[in-house]
Amino acid sequence: MSRTLRVRLTDSPISAAGYWWATAVGFAWGFLWSRGRVEVRQGLVVFRGMPRWTFGRGGSCVGGCYLTDRNDSDTVLGHEVVHREQWRTYGLLFPILYWLSGRDPLRNRFEIEAGLEAGGYLPARRGRRTGAGGRGAGGTGAGGDAAG
Repeated sequence: MSRTLRVRLTDSPISAAGYWWATAVGFAWGFLWSRGRVEVRQGLVVFRGMPRWTFGRGGSCVGGCYLTDRNDSDTVLGHEVVHREQWRTYGLLFPILYWLSGRDPLRNRFEIEAGLEAGGYLPARRGRRTGAGGRGAGGTGAGGDAAG
């Protein structure tokens, strides 16, 4: 009888280690560059006041951290929470899979899963509140913008 070692890369200790590593990197990056309020909201460590060049689009989720200047409405954070869960599922595979899904958020499976309206990629439907300003500036998961 032969024994086969099956390495599971998603929803596994390996992906969990990748998530925590990404969270540590996001925390260090946010701690280094944030000039605004840092708080935990919806389970994310939110770093505000980041210089524009330190994150992609309207903000970037890196592990359990969200890096942004001021794009932190409850609606956008709900979108970013989905990206945090994607980080937990895929670990360090997430930025690679995100990149392979393409830079167009309307076709990127991870942005679609997180919600295109909540991420600010589509106008909000009438009668739905999207937080301050009515429309988010577009948070991201990863892609070429940032690690996540």
